[in-house]
Amino acid sequence: MLYTTSVANNNTVLEAKALTRRFGGLVAVNNVSFIVNKHEIFGLIGPNGAGKTTLFNLITAFIQPSSGKLLYYGAESQLRPHQIAALGIARTFQNIRLFGELSALENVIIARHLHTKSSIITGVLGLPPAPSEESKSRQKALDLLDLIGLSDRAEEKARNFPYGDQRRLEIARALALEPQILLLDEPAAGMNPNEKQQLSEFIRNLRDRFNLTIILIEHHVPLVMGLCDRIAVLDFGQLIALGEPSIVRNNPAVIEAYLGNE
Repeated sequence: MLYTTSVANNNTVLEAKALTRRFGGLVAVNNVSFIVNKHEIFGLIGPNGAGKTTLFNLITAFIQPSSGKLLYYGAESQLRPHQIAALGIARTFQNIRLFGELSALENVIIARHLHTKSSIITGVLGLPPAPSEESKSRQKALDLLDLIGLSDRAEEKARNFPYGDQRRLEIARALALEPQILLLDEPAAGMNPNEKQQLSEFIRNLRDRFNLTIILIEHHVPLVMGLCDRIAVLDFGQLIALGEPSIVRNNPAVIEAYLGNE
C-alpha cells in the first residue's frame, strides 16, 4: 500500500469502505476505501477505464456495490438515486444530459421539484401552494443562470448552446437541487486552457459561496493539482494513491500508471 487512508471524523460527509463493484468477470472498482470531508475539493483521477465514473455511479446509487459500504454523514443506507439527491448529493455527467428541447431556464427549474410540495392537481389548477412555489423556483433558477453568466439566454433551447455553456448549465441544474455534496464528472472536457482556468476559479468560488463539498473527476492534471485539497488515484479499479496534490504528484505508482514524465 502506497498511501494511508484517513480516519473518519466529525467533518466526514462521505466514506467508502472496501467498496467493490463487479460486472460479470470485470472488477471495475476493487476494494476502494477513502473519506471526503466537509468543504473539501476532492479530486479523482486515473487512466481511462480506471473505474472513476463507476465510483460516481456507486456514490449516487445509479448502481449498487457488489460488496463494501458507502456511508453518508456516518450512516449506511440503501438509497435510490432520487433519495440520494434529496439527501443533498447532486452530480453532473461525463456525457451531458440536458433536455435539449427545453430552455435553459426550464432545465434548471426541473431540478427544483425536490423542493416543492405541490401535487400535480394543485399545479394544474393553480391552487396553493403551487403559484408561490413556481415563482420561487423560477427566481432561484434565474439567479443560478445569472451566476453562470447565462441569464440573458434563459429562454433559449439548451441544444443551441455551445459545449462549454452546456457544461455550465448542467452545473446550474445540479446546484438547483441545493446540494451539500456536488459531484462533477469531467467538467473541463472540451475546454481550452483559458476556459479551464476560469472553470477552476468558478469551482472554488462555488465551494465557498454555497459551503459545498465537491468531488470531481478530471483528466486535466494541472487543473486538478491546482484546485483540489486531496486527490485519489485509481488504476484498474484499485486505489493506488491518496493524499495532497504534492504527495500524489511525486508518487512513483502514479507516475508510472498515469502521469508519465509530467
